[in-house]
Amino acid sequence: MASTSDRLRQLIAENLEVDGQAIDVPADLGISLLDAGVSSTDLVAFAKVVAQEFDVTFTIEHCTQLKSLREVVEFIDSSAG
Repeated sequence: MASTSDRLRQLIAENLEVDGQAIDVPADLGISLLDAGVSSTDLVAFAKVVAQEFDVTFTIEHCTQLKSLREVVEFIDSSAG
């Protein structure tokens, strides 16, 4: 099974873009989707996708409070199961 970070990267690739371009996610996941330019509307939709994919409670507040994708992965891993 793919790691949480790999699955999250795939979800980003499939669901998000900024100005018609894919989001360049660094290897260390040290990026905020807001800082990358993802709109708040897209962020709300993406929170729902993440919640469904990982079977966790994941809200727009989580998207804004967690400062990087690395923190999102840590949150998902600690909440799963």
